[in-house]
Amino acid sequence: MGELAVPRTPLDHRRGPDEAPVVLVAYADFQCPHCAHADGMLRALLDRFGGRLQVIHRHFPLTDVHPHAQLAAEAAEAAAAQGKFWPMHDRLYAAQDRLGERDLLRHAAELDLDVDLFGAHLVQRVFAARVRADWLNGQRSGVRGTPTLFVNDRRVEGVRGRDALAEVIRAAMSARG
Repeated sequence: MGELAVPRTPLDHRRGPDEAPVVLVAYADFQCPHCAHADGMLRALLDRFGGRLQVIHRHFPLTDVHPHAQLAAEAAEAAAAQGKFWPMHDRLYAAQDRLGERDLLRHAAELDLDVDLFGAHLVQRVFAARVRADWLNGQRSGVRGTPTLFVNDRRVEGVRGRDALAEVIRAAMSARG
């Protein structure tokens, strides 16, 4: 198993409590269908484990195969600047076939964001460096594809399905005592 090179940071987008005994870091790409599927599993596991699990999203756009992934990640950060990372995150996964610039502006409007500010952030690439920082941290951790998951800083290898991932999380909880 590989190790997570950069543990939790203040910039991470988190679901679940900071005091959770298990932290799952997901490196993901908004245009990746496997990531959308994994995100659904992660949300179900958050419900299942309640306050004992925290999930962190980190950007890892695979721009060589997903041409809209970088801009979608920047859009999520532009939404975060207006306090709506998770609503935009969820919308991007639900609308993977609508990630062009016009689509992103429409998503922003539907989330009641300041569309002018959001659009300016996209045009000026304000959050490109933030997305790149996640990507570089993923590289340092050995991430090559998406989704790549780490549970309590250790890469999860070969796990297929929600129940198998739940077992990994349970084992991490037991190891914590």
